[in-house]
Amino acid sequence: MSSSFIVAKFGGTSLADFDAMFRCAQIIHDDNNVRVVAVSASAGVTNHLVALSHKDISDAVRQSHIDGVLAIQNNILAKLTLDADLATLFSQTLADFEQCAALTSTSEQHNDELLSFGERLSSCLFTQVLRDLGIKAERFDVRSVLKTDAHFGKATPNVAQTRAAALEHLVPLLNETVVVTQGFIGSDQHGRTTTLGRGGSDYSAALLAEAIDACSVHIWTDVVGIFSTDPRLCQKAKPIPKLSFDEAAEMATFGAKVLHPATILPASRAGISVFVGSSRAPEQGGTWIEKEKSQHPGIRAVTQRKNQILLTLKSPEMLLASGFLARVFTILSEYNISVDLVTTSEISVALTLDNAPNASRPELDQACLQRLSEFCHVTVENNLTLVALVGSEIQLRQHEMNLMQVLADFNIRMICHGASKHNLCFLVEQSESDAVVQSIHRRLLEVC
Repeated sequence: MSSSFIVAKFGGTSLADFDAMFRCAQIIHDDNNVRVVAVSASAGVTNHLVALSHKDISDAVRQSHIDGVLAIQNNILAKLTLDADLATLFSQTLADFEQCAALTSTSEQHNDELLSFGERLSSCLFTQVLRDLGIKAERFDVRSVLKTDAHFGKATPNVAQTRAAALEHLVPLLNETVVVTQGFIGSDQHGRTTTLGRGGSDYSAALLAEAIDACSVHIWTDVVGIFSTDPRLCQKAKPIPKLSFDEAAEMATFGAKVLHPATILPASRAGISVFVGSSRAPEQGGTWIEKEKSQHPGIRAVTQRKNQILLTLKSPEMLLASGFLARVFTILSEYNISVDLVTTSEISVALTLDNAPNASRPELDQACLQRLSEFCHVTVENNLTLVALVGSEIQLRQHEMNLMQVLADFNIRMICHGASKHNLCFLVEQSESDAVVQSIHRRLLEVC
């Protein structure tokens, strides 16, 4: 049964400095239903931590990144006086960070521990900001409730264990206290720190909302909702007031950076509405994501996701044979590789994979390629962008003329349509993708 609790998540730019934190604290002050707050690392911190996780950096470069983390946190701390409990915790967390960061990375387990410090530090500071506004707030270590497997770097949450732990340790606090906890991180069955992948704070908030039967999740970022495309590319991009779960999932998956793709999964399972708004301008509203099917069929947005890999596997053994795709996907699963798009011909299959530049490890490694090359010819293409038209009940014939006119000027590497009525996707050269998105938005989504 759903409660009146709201889980709020604040991203890195919303916690970049003291003034930004104060604006976020005011949002919580103005809504008594917000009982759980999941925070990201302050802007810039995670980039330093990712750099520290690389093995081949010099001692001088390592120290510069450690100093960079400390500078961001100390700039915020300079405007706060921490209560005794938070001062002790913050000091110990800083000491643990410096000790961990001084070590050359030897494992993904070590990297996850290192990457967790951004959220662990920002949650201490933000708890004090809330207290200074007169809010009874406690800092809570999410690792005691958000349980995952041991796949370091991209852990999979255990929903049942997370719910049981949240009901035992988290829910009893919520009637009297605003709980400030960390996004992005969890722990495995042995208590070792894990991470959910880059941008996983949104996902954490939704998982916690599901676990405590919250009524909604509020994702606070630096933009006023989800737009028809990146407003930095198209001046006429417009915020979308309401999206269905399906539409939002497609947009997040295919490049709308304002929302982590996995966020929709727990929200959809539990029927929890999701709100996306700007912590800089909460009065301007935002985008609501809900279960109801969209009342606006057709294309509603165009997104892009850069740094894509096109993996083409070719073998004459595919012809009139069964089991080839099963063999391919079994190997990809063993390496925890997620595939986005798939197209096939008589003797080949083409797959797209994400290759995020800030990931702590490459999406496709040599060991996996070696396994695949044992039974087929493998081709890997990089520097591609996945462009997606997203909406409801998309039918190609309704947009074919305009779309084909737009795409005629560009080199299209792959097209995928039909598996979902909520998207139409294609791959283009990364150097052309901004122009492709601008052309499509102008032709299909801008009202003259």
